[in-house]
Amino acid sequence: MQADGYLRVLRPEGLASLAAPWPEARDHKEVLVDLNVAGKHVGVVELKRALLRRQAREVERVEEHSPPWMGEEPLWFVAPDVPSWLHGVRVLERIAPGCYRVGPSSFPFLWIAANELPLCDELVLFLTARSGQALDDFARWVAPRREMEWVLNMVQHMPMSPEVREELMRKFGRSDDPEIEARRQWILQALLADSPEVKEQFIEQGQLAEARAVLRRVLARRGLALSKALEAQIDACSELATLRRWLDQAMTGLSAEDALA
Repeated sequence: MQADGYLRVLRPEGLASLAAPWPEARDHKEVLVDLNVAGKHVGVVELKRALLRRQAREVERVEEHSPPWMGEEPLWFVAPDVPSWLHGVRVLERIAPGCYRVGPSSFPFLWIAANELPLCDELVLFLTARSGQALDDFARWVAPRREMEWVLNMVQHMPMSPEVREELMRKFGRSDDPEIEARRQWILQALLADSPEVKEQFIEQGQLAEARAVLRRVLARRGLALSKALEAQIDACSELATLRRWLDQAMTGLSAEDALA
């Protein structure tokens, strides 16, 4: 029954100039938010559970006040888009891009379709629920606007395309700025500490790269030329034991072919 979160309205006058849905919160002290990110199924059951959580919070607010609070707790249901089944059971009124007032309802009920929202800073909270190409567009747009730690957290947890994930990870390359580089190193060390299997993979890849380099140096020192096919054979080898055996054979082999036999 625990909701994703509540938005507490402290200065309603400041919401008027912001992009929708923010102005819709001006008449309320609090708004319950149900956030459904990409990959999470959004069906009738999920909506009914959100309505239960809203009702539970409304009861809490009644119990917190004396005399009892007589208002209605608003609900903002955030999802990537508006599912087709919703049109069959509710009446939707589009009040702004990506913002739909849902009826019939005895309480303020807003459906926020993240894929339709414009890209602007005050909407990042809702834009994180985007999916597909809209999510990729958001990831590219938001990356230069946020700190390195924020972007890394986004890359880890949001289901963007592999191409965009790789593109964003390139931003974590070595920096000439000592402060940025120190933070980058700290992040990488923290990630490796939390993922021993990834650390082992990095170590193994390093050992393979070193073994290939040593093998090539020995062959070059002995004047044993490598053909393109043999170069590709070395690059394709992912077994450290095999590379070490080839190195031993390179010490005495009469040709590069003999060394890599």
